[in-house]
Amino acid sequence: MKLRPLHDRVIIKRLDNERKTASGIVIPDNAAEKPDQGEILAVGNGKVGDDGKVRALAVKVGDKVLFGKYSGQTVKVDGDELLVMREEDIMAVVE
Repeated sequence: MKLRPLHDRVIIKRLDNERKTASGIVIPDNAAEKPDQGEILAVGNGKVGDDGKVRALAVKVGDKVLFGKYSGQTVKVDGDELLVMREEDIMAVVE
């Protein structure tokens, strides 16, 4: 299935978190925190302003981004867990 987000929404896939501490202790899946970084898989057309014009998004497909732990809505597509969120919920682009 292919998703196309609407307006100022983006589709993000979380990046894998380290499962081992610096000292070599393995963290089980149920104790690990969800990562707050991801890669953008799809972007919408942009946000419609008060003047009716569409403002393009500042992020693009392939960007690595930071977001809040509780940002976005989780959806499952073809067995993958993805996030759908608004551009304003993204805090930064990792360069």
